[in-house]
Amino acid sequence: MGQPDGGWFDDDPPRIIGSNPADQAVGVNSKRITIQFDEYIKLEDATQNVIVSPPQLEMPEIKATGKKIVVDLKDSLKANTTYTIDFSDAISDNNENNPLGNYTFTFSTGERIDTFEVAGTVLDASNLEPIKGIQVGLYADLADSAFRTKPLLRVARTDGRGRFVIKGVAPGEYRVYALQDADGNYMFNQKSEMVAFSHTTYKPSAGPDIRQDTIWRDSLRIDNILRVPYTHFYPDDIILLAFQEVQTDRYLLKQPERKDADRFTLYFSYGNPQLPEIRGFNFDEKDAFVLEASEKKDTLTYWLRDTALVNQDTLSMQLSYLMTDSTGVLVTQIDTVEVIAKTSYAKRQKDLKKQVESWEKEQAKLKKQGEPYDSIMPREPLKVQYNVPGTMAPDSRPTINMPAPLARCDTASIHLYTKVDTLWYRVPVDVQRRDSLLRTYDVLAEWTAGSEYSLEVDSAAFEDIYGNVSKPFKQGIKISTLDEFSTIVLQLAGVTDTTYVVELLDQSEKTIKQVRTEANGDAVFFYVKPGGYYARAFRDRNGNGVWDTGNYDANLQPEEVYYFPGRIDCKEKWDITRPWNLTATPLNMQKPGEITKQKPDKEKQKLLNRNAERARRLGISYYKNGVLQTANNNSK
Repeated sequence: MGQPDGGWFDDDPPRIIGSNPADQAVGVNSKRITIQFDEYIKLEDATQNVIVSPPQLEMPEIKATGKKIVVDLKDSLKANTTYTIDFSDAISDNNENNPLGNYTFTFSTGERIDTFEVAGTVLDASNLEPIKGIQVGLYADLADSAFRTKPLLRVARTDGRGRFVIKGVAPGEYRVYALQDADGNYMFNQKSEMVAFSHTTYKPSAGPDIRQDTIWRDSLRIDNILRVPYTHFYPDDIILLAFQEVQTDRYLLKQPERKDADRFTLYFSYGNPQLPEIRGFNFDEKDAFVLEASEKKDTLTYWLRDTALVNQDTLSMQLSYLMTDSTGVLVTQIDTVEVIAKTSYAKRQKDLKKQVESWEKEQAKLKKQGEPYDSIMPREPLKVQYNVPGTMAPDSRPTINMPAPLARCDTASIHLYTKVDTLWYRVPVDVQRRDSLLRTYDVLAEWTAGSEYSLEVDSAAFEDIYGNVSKPFKQGIKISTLDEFSTIVLQLAGVTDTTYVVELLDQSEKTIKQVRTEANGDAVFFYVKPGGYYARAFRDRNGNGVWDTGNYDANLQPEEVYYFPGRIDCKEKWDITRPWNLTATPLNMQKPGEITKQKPDKEKQKLLNRNAERARRLGISYYKNGVLQTANNNSK
């Protein structure tokens, strides 16, 4: 006796029983396509998963109802053209989610069906990440202007691996482009659109080939390996490197912000050496500011020198700056703005009064208890941030960050001592402001491995523009011994000319160390802490030390990027040497999976062979697709 187990499972995907027009039909002039199935089906996210090629400027209407899918094309049909509707794996049955698998419906308005395919991978040029969802298309017009003036001829969209397959391609010669289309016109006409281009031309072809299919007996044992003939389409290994051009259109992103009363900030879309001119309406702008500019001069912070201006809630001014007009030319733009403090002067005074009252109560309490107390509230000291670790590597560089621009930095009040045996000796130290940062200072000294130091800063060594001075500071520093580190030597090969910047990366792809080297030279990283690392290199064509993007109109590709195809494990006292041929491994296989953020799409639910398990458990045979299956999965 026992309970019934529910019977056989539905493990079969939906089956196409007909369509109008027929799949692979020629001479079609209808813009409505209806596909019939043998069971109720569902279509997952047709907008993202279904691709119609040639591309449709007006979005087609695609819907699933009951046992059919209806596609209504809105654009006029082109003569003598093969149309493909690629459903990918978006179709499954309604109840069990059995996927139909990659399915493409094809028809032609002419007398033949074009069957060639072009495939490849799209990667982010800056970090070799696969790009998901970017459009890839063909042009039979080989002129450079086609990408800007004509819609793509045939299109596909990349999956989670960055892979694309363009189907229904006619014989001929083509160029391949990638486009993150922002306005839906299938051509490159906005600088914000990510693009990839290549001057290589491709002639699609096909030939017979053999692939191996593995038949598994269970999750551990292979039952058989079949050699299956198929048609191999070429090319299938195109690699496109996508990039976004530098946004050179200059305009004011938003109204000036004054989150803190002592400064306000202008945000521009793009920097320019010619800084804005400010004319004050209710204040004198002469020597009123200390300017703090970002490296690209696109973010400008104006610190107010005079406390009277700080206490003024509203600053009315005229801004004169360069802005890009509709023709792409920089012209002078004049705006009248009011910069209002986020917290009013009255509110700040009220908060200060509360602070004073709290301090007075504390002093009164101390006086009553007979403890030492103050009668005058001391001024708040300058809150300096010292980034000085207790233990550091010999090549480290401590930094000091200031809360406001300095009026004075007394380097004679900064001392560094080193311990020799039991005695302390003074050693040279210098504090220099970084050129690109107004409020960051580097502590420069010759640090000796295994030595002990003491960094000491006298009171009032730093004074900001408001007269606030710093407190004394003291920090012991121990320099790690050489035995605590590893050295990594990467021997570059496979490239010629110019210089390369090689970066050592951690698991999150943060740059730990960076060196410059000549082509086919050695990149040496000293003082590497034990752990696992990755490496990236880019060709520094202009020698500026940073990766530069491309420009389509200038026919300029982005600077080439390479990844060491593996992890480099370090231990204490290890010297590690690794040969690295930058071009030996295809670009789409270089970046280690552990640091690749764009993972492949999750596989749709595979066809479950639950009936085989049931038959095995019951010791009986069953039918699958009309074929009798024995309990051990061998068909009769």
